[in-house]
Amino acid sequence: MEAAESRVLGTGSVRLSGEPADEYVSRSAAGPTAGTPGSLFFSPGGGRRVRAGIDEKSPIEVVHRGGGAADLLIDGEAVAGRLELAALHCPRQAYITVSGTCIFRCRYCPVPTLPGRRKEVDEIVRMVESVADRIDAIALTSGVASSIEEEEAYVLEVVAALRPFGLPIGVSIYPCPGTPARLHALGVAEVKFNIEAATPELFSEMCPGLSWNAVWESLSSSVALFGRGRVYSNVIVGLGETDEDLERVMEDLAAIGVIPVLRPLTPAASLAGMPRPSAERLLSLFEVHGRILRRAGLDPRRALTMCSACTGCDLTPGRDA
Repeated sequence: MEAAESRVLGTGSVRLSGEPADEYVSRSAAGPTAGTPGSLFFSPGGGRRVRAGIDEKSPIEVVHRGGGAADLLIDGEAVAGRLELAALHCPRQAYITVSGTCIFRCRYCPVPTLPGRRKEVDEIVRMVESVADRIDAIALTSGVASSIEEEEAYVLEVVAALRPFGLPIGVSIYPCPGTPARLHALGVAEVKFNIEAATPELFSEMCPGLSWNAVWESLSSSVALFGRGRVYSNVIVGLGETDEDLERVMEDLAAIGVIPVLRPLTPAASLAGMPRPSAERLLSLFEVHGRILRRAGLDPRRALTMCSACTGCDLTPGRDA
């Protein structure tokens, strides 16, 4: 399945046909797919899944047979499986964007140009209540509505309001000094601070106004609090880095106990004209990624929350092989 999944991730989309399937379509308020027609989750079974945007011009087709049963038609072959219902944003999790707006303008992200807003704490609690019978975890992410410090304070308020659900909570925000300790003190189970790019030069180019060193400092301090394998960091594939750059940064993250999450570029915002990474490149990096994690004794299958627990948007060693 990883070959088919890499083709889907390399293409980035599927066209949906067959029986009506709107209940299986998820729409995002943040990230590179924000503002698109939506996406779906296809699973061939065995805890594996892939998420794809919906595009009527895609060369890959998902045929809904009814009741969630579906076939993925790719490269002349059919993979039988099911469409998975998203709880909030993804299956088995309430994955919520606290602030769907941002003062920063990372070059790959469309959120600053969209009419997003900050959700109220009571609204977020009601959202989780609406899916509480079909989730195993809560995950929070956020833009930066007014300032990094103020956004963290608001997310901490949200975390405190969600603790009574008794579910593991994962948080992915841009950190301030001391953010990991404050999240840990509230009982957060896992954190994800994203270095985004494979090199500091690319980070500066792609994320003006943000600090590569600040993210690394927060990742390092988080491992001592949350433990090895409970801290994650997204690294985007396709920003202009080499495979050697990616291998080096994965090695550096794994060496301090952080699990890197390789996220294929979804061309958007000022990078809308860039190509997605090829399926062949993603498969090659998947092998390197797995080897690095095994050598460091890190296992994404232990993930409780966020992307490594979902696995829909990337190839995840241990889960996709």
